Amino acid sequence: MPLEAGLLDILACPACRAPLGDRTAEETPELVCTSDDCGLAYPVRDGIPVLLVDEARRPA
Repeated sequence: MPLEAGLLDILACPACRAPLGDRTAEETPELVCTSDDCGLAYPVRDGIPVLLVDEARRPA
């Protein structure tokens, strides 16, 4: 389930403050940091972004 466009505009990566990319339409919904240095992927559970660094997936 894609997030509302207005919500995505105000969300930022909690680790580095970069904008987040929307990958909620994929099989494993997540918001991904757009920074080349960070790149953390935050899960979206039941349509709610979990923006906790401890819950984020590290880039491969």
